[in-house]
Amino acid sequence: MANPLRALARAVGTRPWLMRTAGFVVWADKKLHRAFGGRVSLVALAGLPSVRLTTTGRKSGLPRGTNLLCFPRGDDLVLTASNWGRPNDPAWALNLRADPKCQVARAGKPVDVVARELHGEEYAAMWRELLEFWPGYAMERKEAGRSLPVFVLTRPDR
Repeated sequence: MANPLRALARAVGTRPWLMRTAGFVVWADKKLHRAFGGRVSLVALAGLPSVRLTTTGRKSGLPRGTNLLCFPRGDDLVLTASNWGRPNDPAWALNLRADPKCQVARAGKPVDVVARELHGEEYAAMWRELLEFWPGYAMERKEAGRSLPVFVLTRPDR
């Protein structure tokens, strides 16, 4: 049976006030991640696919982790660097541009992947798919006043 919270999450995800809750959502998600060893996230509780992305800090060289909504597409995962509608790209996107080798964990199980940023027609086609998946990206893009970077994560052995 489908999670009934998914439809609610998609509806709430198009409301501008949601972006003002970013600080609380990120804080609560970190607490859940720690408490449940990466097996639980707010996004997953809402019935949406999520990952824990670990990148290498472009300045520090240290591992940097963040929980993100993801769009599963075949064997790949697609991430959108919306940064909750803020005008700047999130640190994880900058880190991926500096070093595309990263790791994702779903339900606490880590997998090595390589990120590739989309551009041009490939970006435009994926953007249409992403809006079908998560309509709130349109609101975040408008609020941010920038195109939202999109990355496809692929296992290196594929």
